[in-house]
Amino acid sequence: MSTLVKRKVMLIGIMSLEQQRARTIAIARGEYKPKRDEPKVWFPSMASVSQILSDENQNLIYTIAQYHPESMNELAEITGRAKSNLSRTLKKLEAYGLVQLKEGKGNKKIPEALATAFDIKAGDWGFKHTQQQAQAC
Repeated sequence: MSTLVKRKVMLIGIMSLEQQRARTIAIARGEYKPKRDEPKVWFPSMASVSQILSDENQNLIYTIAQYHPESMNELAEITGRAKSNLSRTLKKLEAYGLVQLKEGKGNKKIPEALATAFDIKAGDWGFKHTQQQAQAC
């Protein structure tokens, strides 16, 4: 059943893998405390964002938010996509924190959209870590 979709905006940050690694280590060591308004989801490049948030994947996320399918089979029926294709795509989206696959009855996976819109920020996040510090980690 289709429902009115509430707009949930997710802030996405762009930071190199090296910077992400150094940031994570600095957080674990207590050397850096993330600000409230910083992204929770990070990508290494705009190219990787454009692959994961392709028009097709954004439509899939919106469809999940709109129809609230109770299983992968139901989502396959709604979208007309093969279940195996959906499974691969949703695992990628879940790895980036864009959707969640909840456990349902009888081993069913229930997809949930964690956002319906995306605010992408690139540039300096105020986190400074030199390359020498990153290599020392």
